[in-house]
Amino acid sequence: MKAMLLAAGRGERMRPLTDHIPKPLLEVAGRPLLDYPLARLAQAGIDEVVINLAWHGSQVREFVGDGSRWGLRVQFSDEGPEALETGGGIRQALPLLGTEPFWLVNADVYSDYTFRPRGLADGVLAHLVLVPNPDHHPAGDFAFAAGQVSDGEGQRFTYSGLAVVDPGIVRDLAPGRFPLGPLLIDAAKAGRLTGELHEGLWTDVGTPARLAELERMLGAQTSR
Repeated sequence: MKAMLLAAGRGERMRPLTDHIPKPLLEVAGRPLLDYPLARLAQAGIDEVVINLAWHGSQVREFVGDGSRWGLRVQFSDEGPEALETGGGIRQALPLLGTEPFWLVNADVYSDYTFRPRGLADGVLAHLVLVPNPDHHPAGDFAFAAGQVSDGEGQRFTYSGLAVVDPGIVRDLAPGRFPLGPLLIDAAKAGRLTGELHEGLWTDVGTPARLAELERMLGAQTSR
């Protein structure tokens, strides 16, 4: 099974930290953010990884190399000077990803979620890892019950940035710049999303304050 790490974004809300370094290479607890999901994917036996590049992409390429330090085989999808957003990035990377479902991982998310190889049921376009709504996103993204993700009524949770995705969700779309979010909403309305709830450690490292809070959390863990 393959995985794709989304590492091309500009990280506007993290400025000035991201003016000269891509957000996935910001350090927390002495390691670049990108190091954590690469290590967890390798531990799960998911050894083929595609990473998309744009902002300061050469730094990501230099840090990761061929992936051998993690026991991975890594290929890069270079989007040029401007990122293609999540959907467009996946669409461009399809020749590297192939035709089977793959793990999609936001490189600026920290989580202790345990990856595992898994497929998708017939007709399902994605399987989302959901988390309890954080303070900065109290309304959540999707309703979730009995393994089914929907856009209807019911208790709502936040999409973690971790998912198993069928390449078909973008295959028939024209190449270019577009987000994945609306495609997931459409799939939810069509009953083509499944999911699971992760209640462990998870942080969307979207601001300097959240980066500092994650540093404190991980520091507290290591000091125990």
